[in-house]
Amino acid sequence: MNQKVVDVYNAMVVKFKEVIREHELGHNDYHALVDWMDALGKAGEIPLFMDVFFETHALQEMYKNVKGTEPTILGPYYLENAVEIKNPGVLPMRDDEQGDILYFTGTVTDVDGNPLANTKVDMWQADASGEYSGFAEELPEGIFRAVLFTDENGNFEVKTVVPGDYSIPTNGPTGKFLEWIDSHPIRPAHLHFLFKPQNGDKLISQVFFEGNPYLDNDVANGVRGTLITKLEKHDGADKGLDKEYYTAHLDFKLRLQDQPVYN
Repeated sequence: MNQKVVDVYNAMVVKFKEVIREHELGHNDYHALVDWMDALGKAGEIPLFMDVFFETHALQEMYKNVKGTEPTILGPYYLENAVEIKNPGVLPMRDDEQGDILYFTGTVTDVDGNPLANTKVDMWQADASGEYSGFAEELPEGIFRAVLFTDENGNFEVKTVVPGDYSIPTNGPTGKFLEWIDSHPIRPAHLHFLFKPQNGDKLISQVFFEGNPYLDNDVANGVRGTLITKLEKHDGADKGLDKEYYTAHLDFKLRLQDQPVYN
């Protein structure tokens, strides 16, 4: 017997009964819920729904008393086995890639500020129109996905483009739920990171940009104030470019014992 499963189930039953009483739910309401959950499973949208509506709240509760960079949701568009690039490096992209050029730099340390050399950095993002390779048929396989490793000072640099905002899928049960709660489906532009230090546990993070109109109402509630950075515009001449480019930076502090702490 798994006692944790037993305890969590019993606690959920107590809360479920409270919701039924508080909101005066009837048997028809219950069966409507079952039918919708059945449709959610058949559509393959359970991971999407949990990612958008529950994971961020779970993470906030689990790690609210823990030092270091706040974790955030993995998202439904992560794919394993991305190509490895050099550091500094360039994310795979098309030769005629559209969008504003971005040089993103990061520094990875432990919570005490000690650099974490040779940390694996798995990075992925949408293109400038908000599409992800591996999910949008028109995009070449593997673009805007790569793995690299921090240098001896915990630094890394990647050339890419500024990603676009995007909509989560709305043509299935998750979209129906958005209608019920009167919510838009948009996530603000962001970069995804999965850090794996040599000695310690992973950190899943995202980076957002100042001024985006969806920062305060991200459909997935995944934005953290500490994960917002500024896009700095530069003249392209200093890098031999024929157009302006942007830079952005964020520091990441990893917990080498990445476990929730409940006080």
